Amino acid sequence: MHGSSVACRMARDHKHAYYKHMSRHPNLRRELLFQLIDVARGARTYIDQRAREHGMTRAQWGVLVRLERQEGMSQAEMAESLEIQPISLLRLIDRLCNHGLVERQPHPRDRRANRLYLTDKGRATLIRLGPLGREITGEAFAGLDESELADLVQKLLRIRGNIRQASAKRAAGNGAHGKLRQGYP
Repeated sequence: MHGSSVACRMARDHKHAYYKHMSRHPNLRRELLFQLIDVARGARTYIDQRAREHGMTRAQWGVLVRLERQEGMSQAEMAESLEIQPISLLRLIDRLCNHGLVERQPHPRDRRANRLYLTDKGRATLIRLGPLGREITGEAFAGLDESELADLVQKLLRIRGNIRQASAKRAAGNGAHGKLRQGYP
């Protein structure tokens, strides 16, 4: 018992020292970016673990949630909203269709495109996953009240907008495909 309490105290002291050091960090903005990346990675990993307990992946769950919000999206719109390559989405949608959760319907004006819709089984799956989603968000945002969460969302949206604007500006300056993608320094 004594050894484990020492280990716990050392871990707690190390964690405290880390956060105390962070508050004096000379490059707070860079540290914040590192923390955002770590939080996103940790959230993806944890949500994937929890979704697998229910026979899903985080990506599959994400498609179902987006379709619940906006049924009839094209596959291209879905790929853009998930920020994944269309070929990766194609395989993901194939799996969801094979499981009877999503169906493709031809686009009324574009023969090359399909629109995506939830099936009844897909809706039932979202209802079944609802408590899991609430549990995960409860765990992730424990100790934060609604006003703190609303403020955080606004700040994250501003950061996302800044990143998208910088990325678009950079892409415009590098041409349509970007020199880095073409192998130029």
